[in-house]
Amino acid sequence: MFDRKQTSSAAAPAPPPERPRQLVGALCGLVAAGAALGVAEAAGALLRPQATPLIAVGQAVIDLTPRPVKEFAVATVGEADRPLLVAGTAVLLALFAAAIGVGALRRPLIGDAGIAVLAAIGAAAALSRPEAEPLYAVPSVAGGAVAVVLLRLLVRTAPRRQAGPSATGPEEGTAAPEATAAAGVAGAEAATEGPEPASAAPAAGPASARPRAEGGFDRRRFVALAGTAAALSAAAGAGGRWYATAQAGVQARREAVRLPRPASPAPPLPDGAELDVEGLGSFFTPNSDFYRIDTALSVPRIDATQWRLRIHGRGAREREYTYADLLDRSDLVERDVTLACVSNQVGGSYVGNVRWIGVPVATLLREAGVRPPGEGGPADQLVSRSSDGMTIGTPVDALMDGRDAMLAIGMNGQPLPTDHGFPARVVVPGLYGYVSACKWIVEMELTTFDAFDAYWIPRGWSQQAPVKTQSRIDTPHAGDSVAAGTVPVAGVAWAQHVGVRGVEVRIDDGPWQSARLAAEDTVDTWRQWVLDWPAEPGEHRISVRATDRSGATQTAEEAPPAPDGATGYHTVDVTVS
Repeated sequence: MFDRKQTSSAAAPAPPPERPRQLVGALCGLVAAGAALGVAEAAGALLRPQATPLIAVGQAVIDLTPRPVKEFAVATVGEADRPLLVAGTAVLLALFAAAIGVGALRRPLIGDAGIAVLAAIGAAAALSRPEAEPLYAVPSVAGGAVAVVLLRLLVRTAPRRQAGPSATGPEEGTAAPEATAAAGVAGAEAATEGPEPASAAPAAGPASARPRAEGGFDRRRFVALAGTAAALSAAAGAGGRWYATAQAGVQARREAVRLPRPASPAPPLPDGAELDVEGLGSFFTPNSDFYRIDTALSVPRIDATQWRLRIHGRGAREREYTYADLLDRSDLVERDVTLACVSNQVGGSYVGNVRWIGVPVATLLREAGVRPPGEGGPADQLVSRSSDGMTIGTPVDALMDGRDAMLAIGMNGQPLPTDHGFPARVVVPGLYGYVSACKWIVEMELTTFDAFDAYWIPRGWSQQAPVKTQSRIDTPHAGDSVAAGTVPVAGVAWAQHVGVRGVEVRIDDGPWQSARLAAEDTVDTWRQWVLDWPAEPGEHRISVRATDRSGATQTAEEAPPAPDGATGYHTVDVTVS
């Protein structure tokens, strides 16, 4: 009897180890989630690229992130904040998907519910966008539906918790105790009494009652199904992303644009406006190096042939312009303007100087019958809306006071790059970008500051934000080691729409020394400067400050970018040997 029990125990297959089983479940969840994202990308490419789950959830995270966290992210990782956010969202999704897969092995309804939650989050995030419409929910819903079906198929091929007959029993894959015991006894008797060794004896009972290897885990089927699903998901996702980027030839049409010669070209750059100092950047910032700070995780790809700009609101007769209308205008202007981001830290790189081509905003507003408040107009704020729903609020007075505020279509002689607003964006000298420089613009609405808060205002930024006088040391860099002797200390300074009158440099705690200024292009551009420093061996700290044409010198008081721009002196520590 003792021998029979031993033989019976040996004949029954052991249930799969719990840890490998959980790993297989996690893999099921990851493959299903990958399929959901792939299908969502493909659906989004055909419908609305910005409505795909990763992008929609990422945009919602951006909108809900507290201002201090945003400031920290921009200061720490700069323009890498967007890809890092997408990567972080993907990691969280992967962890949740793995947990869903493990739960689905215990009960399929857990998997269904988990995927439904993910799909609902993606759809809700997409529908929360300002520009959303019902179609925005389709990518998440379609991806979720595919994931539910795939997860159930994968779970069917995964290892069971306990081995047993595959066709009978109270639960799927679990034999009734009596049937298991009877099969074990029959198997034992056959092994001890039969003429052949136990290893060669056929299992007792019908074929449907024989336990499958490894608790019912068909490795080949599982690997084939999971591998095929993963490959198809990757192909769908990559194809959808490629199509969304290409957007049926949008880029090709942009490259085919030939900007007309402006009726009012920019004057030639004055002699001496650009200093020949090693380590000092060029006077004009190349398009590829111009900073990009915005909230768009998916850069809008706009077909210029379909683009429209609508002007309407208080005190305005509604007007609409096409891209061809702008190109055909006889009042295009070309101007040199420095733009600065309010998120720029003292000494930071989120500032650049460009030669822009565009239509004066004041002219467009006058054509719509708009009058500034000083002339009795009822609107004091112009709200610019981007194709992705971003809103930027600009004082109407600043747009119509004679400064070179423009609806720009060209950047350094080229059509606007896609990343910088193609087909059109707003450029306003003297104002930080978050209250002026709307990219991918599709609408201008005349309203009041009392009636509407643009995107950044409820998030703690000032309603109106003129650019503050600033200066920056470009060479030597912080931490550099330089040889004793004459060392050029050089950089740039800007006081937009006022102009830079002077720049001073201080070495350690010594007196302020006047730097040599490059020739001024316009009051709306930065000025380069240089000081020839007789450097002596040792550790030294270099500081800089600028004075604008009104006589105001930038403050030494240090303040963060929020709520209306950073202040303080830019300083660098260097070693002279």
